[in-house]
Amino acid sequence: MTDLSPSDAAKDAAARAAVALVRDGMRVGLGTGSTAVFMVHRLAERVRAEGLRLRLAATSRATCDLARQLGLTIEDLDDIGWLDLTIDGADEIDPDLNLIKGGGGAHLREKITAAASDRMVVIADPGKVVETLGAFHLPVEVIPFGWQTTRAHVQRLLESLDLTQRPMLTRQRDGRDFVTDEGNMILDLSLEAIPDCRALSNGLSAIPGVVEHGLFLGMCDLALIGSPDGGVIELARPEVVE
Repeated sequence: MTDLSPSDAAKDAAARAAVALVRDGMRVGLGTGSTAVFMVHRLAERVRAEGLRLRLAATSRATCDLARQLGLTIEDLDDIGWLDLTIDGADEIDPDLNLIKGGGGAHLREKITAAASDRMVVIADPGKVVETLGAFHLPVEVIPFGWQTTRAHVQRLLESLDLTQRPMLTRQRDGRDFVTDEGNMILDLSLEAIPDCRALSNGLSAIPGVVEHGLFLGMCDLALIGSPDGGVIELARPEVVE
Protein backbone atom coordinates (compact mmCIF):
# COMPACT_ATOMS: atom_id res chain seq x y z
CA MET A 1 0.00 0.00 0.00
CA THR A 2 1.57 3.25 -1.19
CA ASP A 3 0.64 6.92 -1.37
CA LEU A 4 -1.50 6.73 1.74
CA SER A 5 -3.06 9.79 3.33
CA PRO A 6 -1.79 10.64 6.84
CA SER A 7 -4.94 9.12 8.34
CA ASP A 8 -4.64 5.92 6.32
CA ALA A 9 -0.91 5.67 7.08
CA ALA A 10 -1.80 5.80 10.79
CA LYS A 11 -4.45 3.10 10.36
CA ASP A 12 -2.00 0.91 8.49
CA ALA A 13 0.63 1.31 11.22
CA ALA A 14 -1.88 0.24 13.86
CA ALA A 15 -2.99 -2.68 11.69
CA ARG A 16 0.59 -3.90 11.26
CA ALA A 17 1.18 -3.77 15.03
CA ALA A 18 -1.99 -5.75 15.72
CA VAL A 19 -1.28 -8.40 13.10
CA ALA A 20 2.17 -8.85 14.67
CA LEU A 21 0.34 -10.23 17.74
CA VAL A 22 -1.08 -13.13 15.74
CA ARG A 23 0.66 -16.48 16.23
CA ASP A 24 0.43 -19.72 14.29
CA GLY A 25 -2.57 -21.81 15.35
CA MET A 26 -4.58 -18.89 16.72
CA ARG A 27 -8.32 -18.41 16.40
CA VAL A 28 -8.86 -14.80 15.37
CA GLY A 29 -11.88 -12.54 14.94
CA LEU A 30 -11.65 -10.00 12.11
CA GLY A 31 -13.36 -6.67 12.65
CA THR A 32 -15.18 -4.38 10.26
CA GLY A 33 -14.51 -0.86 9.02
CA SER A 34 -11.88 1.23 7.26
CA THR A 35 -9.09 0.40 9.72
CA ALA A 36 -9.99 -3.29 9.74
CA VAL A 37 -9.55 -3.34 5.97
CA PHE A 38 -5.86 -2.57 6.46
CA MET A 39 -5.66 -5.29 9.11
CA VAL A 40 -7.16 -7.95 6.83
CA HIS A 41 -4.71 -7.04 4.07
CA ARG A 42 -1.73 -7.22 6.43
CA LEU A 43 -2.92 -10.50 7.91
CA ALA A 44 -3.29 -12.02 4.45
CA GLU A 45 0.28 -10.95 3.66
CA ARG A 46 1.57 -12.75 6.76
CA VAL A 47 -0.42 -15.89 5.99
CA ARG A 48 1.00 -16.01 2.46
CA ALA A 49 4.56 -15.26 3.57
CA GLU A 50 4.71 -17.47 6.67
CA GLY A 51 2.11 -20.15 6.04
CA LEU A 52 0.27 -19.36 9.25
CA ARG A 53 -2.47 -21.82 10.13
CA LEU A 54 -5.33 -19.78 11.51
CA ARG A 55 -9.02 -20.19 12.17
CA LEU A 56 -10.76 -16.95 11.30
CA ALA A 57 -14.23 -15.53 11.98
CA ALA A 58 -15.51 -12.34 10.34
CA THR A 59 -17.77 -9.73 11.92
CA SER A 60 -19.58 -8.77 8.72
CA ARG A 61 -20.29 -9.93 5.21
CA ALA A 62 -18.03 -7.16 3.90
CA THR A 63 -15.06 -8.40 5.95
CA CYS A 64 -15.80 -11.99 5.01
CA ASP A 65 -15.86 -11.11 1.31
CA LEU A 66 -12.60 -9.15 1.52
CA ALA A 67 -10.83 -11.89 3.47
CA ARG A 68 -11.84 -14.56 0.98
CA GLN A 69 -10.76 -12.37 -1.94
CA LEU A 70 -7.33 -12.20 -0.31
CA GLY A 71 -7.13 -15.97 0.06
CA LEU A 72 -8.10 -16.31 3.72
CA THR A 73 -10.48 -19.01 4.90
CA ILE A 74 -13.41 -17.75 6.98
CA GLU A 75 -15.46 -20.00 9.26
CA ASP A 76 -18.64 -19.48 11.23
CA LEU A 77 -17.98 -18.33 14.77
CA ASP A 78 -20.03 -21.23 16.15
CA ASP A 79 -17.85 -23.72 14.28
CA ILE A 80 -14.72 -22.26 15.89
CA GLY A 81 -16.30 -22.04 19.33
CA TRP A 82 -14.00 -19.53 21.01
CA LEU A 83 -11.38 -17.04 19.85
CA ASP A 84 -7.94 -16.22 21.18
CA LEU A 85 -8.01 -12.70 19.78
CA THR A 86 -10.29 -10.25 18.02
CA ILE A 87 -8.83 -7.27 16.16
CA ASP A 88 -11.24 -4.47 15.36
CA GLY A 89 -11.47 -0.74 14.85
CA ALA A 90 -13.44 1.86 16.82
CA ASP A 91 -15.13 5.18 16.21
CA GLU A 92 -14.18 6.56 19.64
CA ILE A 93 -11.87 5.36 22.44
CA ASP A 94 -11.87 6.93 25.91
CA PRO A 95 -9.07 6.80 28.53
CA ASP A 96 -10.58 3.63 30.08
CA LEU A 97 -10.71 1.96 26.64
CA ASN A 98 -14.47 2.15 26.50
CA LEU A 99 -15.59 2.44 22.89
CA ILE A 100 -18.23 3.65 20.52
CA LYS A 101 -18.45 1.32 17.55
CA GLY A 102 -20.91 0.76 14.75
CA GLY A 103 -20.12 3.43 12.20
CA GLY A 104 -20.16 0.62 9.66
CA GLY A 105 -23.33 -0.89 11.06
CA ALA A 106 -21.71 -4.15 12.23
CA HIS A 107 -21.62 -3.54 15.99
CA LEU A 108 -23.98 -6.44 16.80
CA ARG A 109 -21.73 -9.05 15.21
CA GLU A 110 -18.65 -7.18 16.44
CA LYS A 111 -19.84 -7.28 20.04
CA ILE A 112 -20.78 -10.97 19.84
CA THR A 113 -17.35 -11.76 18.41
CA ALA A 114 -15.46 -9.66 20.95
CA ALA A 115 -17.39 -11.29 23.80
CA ALA A 116 -16.35 -14.70 22.48
CA SER A 117 -12.64 -13.78 22.61
CA ASP A 118 -9.95 -14.04 25.25
CA ARG A 119 -8.63 -10.66 24.15
CA MET A 120 -9.93 -7.69 22.13
CA VAL A 121 -7.38 -5.43 20.49
CA VAL A 122 -8.56 -2.19 18.91
CA ILE A 123 -6.69 -0.41 16.13
CA ALA A 124 -7.21 3.25 15.32
CA ASP A 125 -5.69 6.54 14.19
CA PRO A 126 -5.16 9.35 16.76
CA GLY A 127 -8.41 11.09 15.83
CA LYS A 128 -10.40 8.30 17.47
CA VAL A 129 -8.99 8.96 20.97
CA VAL A 130 -11.28 11.18 23.07
CA GLU A 131 -11.68 12.24 26.68
CA THR A 132 -15.44 11.55 26.78
CA LEU A 133 -17.49 9.34 24.48
CA GLY A 134 -20.39 10.81 22.58
CA ALA A 135 -19.26 13.22 19.87
CA PHE A 136 -19.54 10.39 17.34
CA HIS A 137 -23.12 9.27 16.82
CA LEU A 138 -24.13 6.26 18.90
CA PRO A 139 -25.78 3.53 16.79
CA VAL A 140 -28.72 1.61 18.21
CA GLU A 141 -29.82 -1.42 16.20
CA VAL A 142 -33.56 -2.07 16.34
CA ILE A 143 -35.83 -4.64 14.72
CA PRO A 144 -38.18 -3.24 12.05
CA PHE A 145 -41.34 -4.41 13.85
CA GLY A 146 -42.64 -1.56 15.99
CA TRP A 147 -39.50 0.48 15.46
CA GLN A 148 -41.32 3.80 15.94
CA THR A 149 -42.44 2.61 19.37
CA THR A 150 -38.90 1.50 20.15
CA ARG A 151 -37.67 4.91 19.05
CA ALA A 152 -40.10 6.57 21.46
CA HIS A 153 -38.78 4.43 24.32
CA VAL A 154 -35.21 5.44 23.42
CA GLN A 155 -36.22 9.10 23.43
CA ARG A 156 -37.81 8.78 26.88
CA LEU A 157 -34.64 7.12 28.18
CA LEU A 158 -32.49 9.96 26.87
CA GLU A 159 -34.76 12.51 28.51
CA SER A 160 -34.63 10.66 31.82
CA LEU A 161 -30.81 10.78 31.70
CA ASP A 162 -30.78 14.48 30.74
CA LEU A 163 -28.90 13.70 27.56
CA THR A 164 -28.91 16.38 24.90
CA GLN A 165 -30.16 14.82 21.69
CA ARG A 166 -30.24 16.40 18.28
CA PRO A 167 -32.91 14.86 16.02
CA MET A 168 -32.64 11.07 16.18
CA LEU A 169 -31.85 9.85 12.67
CA THR A 170 -32.71 6.58 11.02
CA ARG A 171 -29.51 5.62 9.22
CA GLN A 172 -29.74 5.96 5.46
CA ARG A 173 -27.61 4.66 2.61
CA ASP A 174 -28.13 5.58 -1.03
CA GLY A 175 -31.39 7.30 -0.15
CA ARG A 176 -32.89 4.26 1.56
CA ASP A 177 -33.04 2.92 5.11
CA PHE A 178 -29.78 1.19 5.96
CA VAL A 179 -30.28 -2.53 6.70
CA THR A 180 -27.78 -4.46 8.80
CA ASP A 181 -26.50 -7.94 8.01
CA GLU A 182 -29.22 -9.20 10.36
CA GLY A 183 -31.98 -7.32 8.53
CA ASN A 184 -32.43 -4.64 11.20
CA MET A 185 -32.50 -0.83 11.23
CA ILE A 186 -30.16 1.59 12.99
CA LEU A 187 -31.09 4.70 14.96
CA ASP A 188 -28.14 7.10 15.23
CA LEU A 189 -28.09 9.14 18.46
CA SER A 190 -26.24 12.47 18.37
CA LEU A 191 -25.50 13.09 22.04
CA GLU A 192 -22.38 15.33 22.04
CA ALA A 193 -21.16 13.74 25.29
CA ILE A 194 -22.20 10.77 27.45
CA PRO A 195 -21.36 11.42 31.12
CA ASP A 196 -22.63 8.04 32.37
CA CYS A 197 -22.03 5.39 29.71
CA ARG A 198 -23.05 2.52 32.00
CA ALA A 199 -26.47 4.01 32.74
CA LEU A 200 -27.14 4.59 29.06
CA SER A 201 -25.89 1.12 28.11
CA ASN A 202 -28.10 -0.57 30.69
CA GLY A 203 -31.11 1.54 29.75
CA LEU A 204 -30.83 0.84 26.03
CA SER A 205 -30.33 -2.88 26.60
CA ALA A 206 -33.53 -3.01 28.65
CA ILE A 207 -35.74 -1.62 25.86
CA PRO A 208 -37.71 -4.25 23.93
CA GLY A 209 -36.94 -3.91 20.24
CA VAL A 210 -33.35 -2.76 20.80
CA VAL A 211 -31.12 -5.54 19.52
CA GLU A 212 -27.77 -3.96 20.41
CA HIS A 213 -26.04 -0.59 20.75
CA GLY A 214 -22.57 0.68 19.98
CA LEU A 215 -21.25 1.18 23.52
CA PHE A 216 -18.48 -1.36 24.17
CA LEU A 217 -17.73 -1.03 27.87
CA GLY A 218 -14.93 -2.98 29.54
CA MET A 219 -14.39 -5.16 26.45
CA CYS A 220 -11.22 -3.73 24.90
CA ASP A 221 -7.96 -4.97 26.45
CA LEU A 222 -5.47 -3.06 24.31
CA ALA A 223 -5.68 -0.15 21.87
CA LEU A 224 -2.98 0.37 19.26
CA ILE A 225 -2.96 3.96 18.04
CA GLY A 226 -0.99 4.42 14.84
CA SER A 227 0.61 7.63 13.64
CA PRO A 228 1.30 8.81 10.08
CA ASP A 229 5.06 8.30 10.55
CA GLY A 230 4.52 4.60 11.28
CA GLY A 231 4.83 4.78 15.05
CA VAL A 232 2.32 3.09 17.35
CA ILE A 233 1.22 3.99 20.88
CA GLU A 234 -0.11 1.19 23.09
CA LEU A 235 -2.97 1.97 25.47
CA ALA A 236 -3.80 -0.74 28.00
CA ARG A 237 -7.04 -0.85 29.94
CA PRO A 238 -6.56 0.42 33.48
CA GLU A 239 -6.65 -2.26 36.15
CA VAL A 240 -9.88 -2.35 38.12
CA VAL A 241 -9.22 -2.19 41.87
CA GLU A 242 -11.91 -3.86 43.96
